[in-house]
Amino acid sequence: MSKPLIAGNWKSNKTVGEAMEWLQNFKVVTTAQVMLFVPFTLLHPLKKKIEGLHLSIELGAQDVSPFDDGAYTGAVNARQIKELADWVIIGHSERRQHFGETDAMLAQKVDQAKKEGLQIIYCVQDENIPVPLGVDVIAYEPVWAIGTGKSDSPENASEVISAIKAKTHVSSVIYGGSVTPENVASFVSREAIDGVLPGGASLDPEKFANLILCSQK
Repeated sequence: MSKPLIAGNWKSNKTVGEAMEWLQNFKVVTTAQVMLFVPFTLLHPLKKKIEGLHLSIELGAQDVSPFDDGAYTGAVNARQIKELADWVIIGHSERRQHFGETDAMLAQKVDQAKKEGLQIIYCVQDENIPVPLGVDVIAYEPVWAIGTGKSDSPENASEVISAIKAKTHVSSVIYGGSVTPENVASFVSREAIDGVLPGGASLDPEKFANLILCSQK
């Protein structure tokens, strides 16, 4: 694959100072489509720094409110996110597990994101998870592979992703689950797999840069 999609998910990590240091140390020349999904607190400073350094990094939020503007204390809505980012992750397994997010709520989030022009990576744990209309990219992330150091086999991941594509007609599907510089090529070399969603491997700028380079081999 000549231009894989590499979407780093920082999860609940990094202060503003740590994020600025990460960007200063992130050096890579690539044709890959590189994204960073970061906590809400980092969207504004990272946007400014990425623009200032002229980096080819697309910025995304890790969640979005299922509601519009209004009396929803603590929520960050799609219109607010759109000022700072072009992408949002919806339905990550950790949100489903720890915050009780349901398919119905996630469909509301997709509707809100699309209304404001955000592009969406929608996470599913297998080919049987319903996917709302309007999703731009699907991420297949088996629950047992998230943060465990255990990844799915490239062969099985390719089969599941092929099934997801056939079922949803979404043309871009990526793999997430303990992706590393050592195994990334085995996934993106599969015709059905359009990229990866690394978590822990994106927290270190040198490791993430190496992962991106390895994805092109």
